[in-house]
Amino acid sequence: MSDSTPARAVVLDVWCELQCTDCHRAMEDLRALRARYGDRLELRLRHFPLERHKHAFAAAQAAEEAAEQGKGWAYTEAVLARTEDLAAKGEPVLLEVARELGLDAEEFDTALIDGRHILIVDADQAEGKAIGVTGTPTYVVDGQRLDGGKSQEGLRERIEEIVDRLLTEPSDAQRG
Repeated sequence: MSDSTPARAVVLDVWCELQCTDCHRAMEDLRALRARYGDRLELRLRHFPLERHKHAFAAAQAAEEAAEQGKGWAYTEAVLARTEDLAAKGEPVLLEVARELGLDAEEFDTALIDGRHILIVDADQAEGKAIGVTGTPTYVVDGQRLDGGKSQEGLRERIEEIVDRLLTEPSDAQRG
């Protein structure tokens, strides 16, 4: 646990694919959840690039490089806002977004060439498959998998119910 994470933070794993239009639409819900819970909710981007999107795997690696440079979520949101552009133009879009956010685009290019983040993306994808993720976005909170790939309808409310319950339950330390 980092110093910036409160002791009672609830973790929400977000299985995402950066060329996915459903994931782009889901960002509104994620922003609302961040606004509601602040640092009491830890959003963790988990990669699940789909084979049908040929630039998704590179985008996942680029998102990891952005996280390493301190702007993981900003980069993720910016790429998701350009899913059609990414589909049409490919990897140059990933470098454009890095430049727009003031990140080291040369380091992005190098990271995509040397594959330094491949193991992270592969591990996320393998874990996703192991827990039954089949599409994106998929959320996991308190061991419950919620599939947003079929519909986002009602998912934010369901996540809020779970998070509210977890934040109000006494912790093991408080039960003593």
